[in-house]
Amino acid sequence: MTDPIHIVLAFDDNFWAPAFTVMRSVCLTTHRRKDLVFHLLHMPVTDEHRHDIEGIVREFGASLRWYPLADSELFDFVVAGLPTGARWPRIVYARLLMADLLPAELTRVLYLDSDMLVRAPIEQLYGMDLGGKPLGAVQDSLQPFIMGRRDMRQNIGIFDTADSYFNSGMMLVDLVQWREINVKAEIAVIAAKGWIERLYYDQDMLNLVFRDRWQKLPWRWNTIDAHLAHEALDPAILHYTRETKPWGLFAGMLRSSAYSRWYRHVMTNELFYRFMRHRWRRWWLKKLRLAR
Repeated sequence: MTDPIHIVLAFDDNFWAPAFTVMRSVCLTTHRRKDLVFHLLHMPVTDEHRHDIEGIVREFGASLRWYPLADSELFDFVVAGLPTGARWPRIVYARLLMADLLPAELTRVLYLDSDMLVRAPIEQLYGMDLGGKPLGAVQDSLQPFIMGRRDMRQNIGIFDTADSYFNSGMMLVDLVQWREINVKAEIAVIAAKGWIERLYYDQDMLNLVFRDRWQKLPWRWNTIDAHLAHEALDPAILHYTRETKPWGLFAGMLRSSAYSRWYRHVMTNELFYRFMRHRWRRWWLKKLRLAR
């Protein structure tokens, strides 16, 4: 009997289809499908979209665990006052609270952003040695710019651009050690210093909390800014951090994102076009509201 592989995602109803795609890509690239347990930290999801996501169980026999955050007092308390935006809804902060929201018996989890595509057996990543650290991640390819911002000196006093800095889209977490760190208290300290508005959302917070306490993992397990040239490098996980996403209307035609045609078929054609219509409706509703 093999141990389960615990994978965490966080999303709201506007990202149900990409979240499904991440999970389906994991399932398609491993023989250990029935060992997979997906822990879903989510804001309210419609019944139709939940049925779509539950297709992972019907097709592969993997397990889903749902964690609704809309009524979570802890989530509301921690997120209150943290900056959000159109590209960064409240749900992005859910990963800060993984240790509090997930069952106490879990000792290791893999967190994945919903704008990813997995191309290699996930157990290869899940079993990696963390070198005694609470967290393993990939160094961000835009490290000095993200840390320093404008002219790479805007955030001097918060970060040193010579330090290591990880991308939080993929994190392999030792929850036993994570729980020994009072993340909520550390965020409160950051807020008390008046830094919150200067930070790059939760990624900066995580880098401050885990400074010098994370293990650098191979880049191919979080191939940031995934574009066409990356197809030649055999990436294990593609991370679509660019504004152009593989689910865009002309993504397959323009091939601006790596494996964009592959991505569409992992999402499935039916869901891909339904998600595209969903996004168009949201775009037009936003335009109409602005026009009033």
